[in-house]
Amino acid sequence: MSVFIIAEAGVNHNGSVDLAKQLIDVAANSGANAVKFQSFKAENLVAKNTQKAEYQKQTTNASESQFDMIKKLELDMETHKELIAYCQEKDIMFLSTPFDHDSINLLSDLGMQIFKIASGEITNLPYLRHVGSLNKQIVLSTGMSSLKEVESALNVLINSGSLKENITVLHANTMYPTPMEDVNLNAMLTIHKEFDVNVGYSDHTLGIEVDIAAVAMGASCIEKHFTLDKTMDGPDHKASLEPKELKAMVNAIRNIEKALGSSKKKPSSSESANIEIARKSIIASQNIKKGDLLRLRNYSKKPEVYLLVSSEKSVYDGFYKAIKPSGEIVLLNIAMCELAVPRL
Repeated sequence: MSVFIIAEAGVNHNGSVDLAKQLIDVAANSGANAVKFQSFKAENLVAKNTQKAEYQKQTTNASESQFDMIKKLELDMETHKELIAYCQEKDIMFLSTPFDHDSINLLSDLGMQIFKIASGEITNLPYLRHVGSLNKQIVLSTGMSSLKEVESALNVLINSGSLKENITVLHANTMYPTPMEDVNLNAMLTIHKEFDVNVGYSDHTLGIEVDIAAVAMGASCIEKHFTLDKTMDGPDHKASLEPKELKAMVNAIRNIEKALGSSKKKPSSSESANIEIARKSIIASQNIKKGDLLRLRNYSKKPEVYLLVSSEKSVYDGFYKAIKPSGEIVLLNIAMCELAVPRL
């Protein structure tokens, strides 16, 4: 099955429907499977005096509260409908991460078939029960989480009505951007081994290397932030890919999918024609009569060079003791070597 690539627009629309549509255009052009936004009511999400995260302070007005920042980034019901319709027109799936119960209900009412759960909700049991009860496809991010917390979240989702086979767990790190030494991509494999679930990777590093590596390691889903321009104002632009980078990531992932192939070792169709040309073959070095015994003197191949040990002790039951250039000691059949060396 093809890797499911989520182009994460998030809040990089800066509250503008026009910018949101431009982001959809970019995602569709890149070849991603889905473009994802974020759904929330600021009043349900943070207190009005909540401070921003450090990375948000560095990329937006540091004196502004988190409430004021995200309030400007809300998408109302009509905007959701407009963006869903535009995605249908552009032949790309619309997704959105709900951050509160009202937004879960909103997306459910709009017919959302895949629910993305953000890393910050992994210990939010009422939220998990709500999403789990819908019995939809679920993509669960696990940034800031221990393995035990991942296990608990999975149990809540399954016990609330979701099928295990409908859940994909994304390894993630919530630092924007994530330092390479903190990625810990092998943890994705640990999640798969421990819980036997589909796994993937939600990436906040700069560049596209880790996403490609994740696919080579077995990720079935990749989520990556993108923007129209990294220099735009907003909390996530700086750690996002620009359009050409997003397209390059998608192309690289599709190439890796092809390159992985199957687990069966056999000549590929493209190299099969080389077998006759590249492999050594036996040819006659002189005319051979019917009934002649084939020996070294009447056939030829690319010769191998040996250093013969020249003493009586080198003969063992019809074999010569010899040393190959690699240093390996071998026994050569006298009949096959009678033209190459004298009998001792």
